This record gives sequence, C-alpha cells and structure tokens, in this order.
Amino acid sequence: MEQASERVVQQARQVDLVLLDVDGVLTDGKILMDSSGGELRAFHARDGLGVRLGQRGGLLFGIVSGRESRIVRDRAEELYITEVHQRVFDKAEKVAEIRERLGVAAERVCYVGDDLVDVPVMRKVGFAVAPADASPEALAAAHYVTTRGGGDGCVRELVDLLLRARGKWEAVTERFLREG
Repeated sequence: MEQASERVVQQARQVDLVLLDVDGVLTDGKILMDSSGGELRAFHARDGLGVRLGQRGGLLFGIVSGRESRIVRDRAEELYITEVHQRVFDKAEKVAEIRERLGVAAERVCYVGDDLVDVPVMRKVGFAVAPADASPEALAAAHYVTTRGGGDGCVRELVDLLLRARGKWEAVTERFLREG
C-alpha cells in the first residue's frame, strides 16, 4: 500500500462508519447470469477479512446498492453486516438516513463508490474512497483512491489504512502476527 498523505490519514482517523457500494467495489462489477436467470458474483476473501478486522477495530459497516441480489444479502450476513440496503435509487438520501439513525456525523462516514451514481454520496461524506478502476467521475470525487481495483482487495486496503490511522492496527492483527 502506498503511503497516504497526512490529510488522508487525518480524514481516515475520523471514520466510524464505512458504507460500501457492491458492484465495482466488493465485486469487480461483472454480473454473470446463467440461463435460468441466476446471478453469480465473485467476492475477494481479503475484503471479507478486512471487514471483520475493521469490525474488531470498532468500525461499523454497511452496504448501499442500487441493485438487489440474494447473493449480496448472503455475503453481508456472512460478514455480520446488518446495515444492508439494496435497490436504492437515491444513495445520498439513504446514506443520510443511515447516519442520522445511527447518530454518526457526516464527517465520520466513509463511503466507497465506483461510478456516477456514487458521486452525490461521495460529495456529502467526510471520507470518500474510490477503487483504482472506478469511473473518472468517482475518481475525481474521491479523497482517496485505492491502488487495488473493485473486487480485488480494495476494501481490505482501505480497512488497513483506517485501522492504522486510528492506531488500532497492531491490536487487531496482533493475534495473527505474534510468533510462537
């Protein structure tokens, strides 16, 4: 992971709530459909571990997606993400609703998005993040761009940054890294 600027570290330090788009963030954006109309999506295992590490470090996670899929609901359940909002037309409105209900100020929200529909949300949160392969508009709206693409570990990269910025990295990963 590249060294983040001091400004980015300061913004990351403030984050309490991480809201994720799905297609193009948790996945590479491809939606495979079989002949019976079933969907397939691939999720990166490191992103899943990243979410779990972030939760151990005190971060809250949620999903805000324009599409609806049982696969997304199942993946969220597997990761103990309870804020799951699918088939959302106005993501900025939904994010405002979530943060108000949870009592989280806008500057303490991180939103990860990859395309045009995410830009309005990215403009209203304290820490907007885009995967490396996001649309030009999402890249321009981001405070931080990951080195990894959507579905390729970008969420894990972000969580590592957030935990380090908050001084929680060592405590969260110590059980995996201690020798003996």
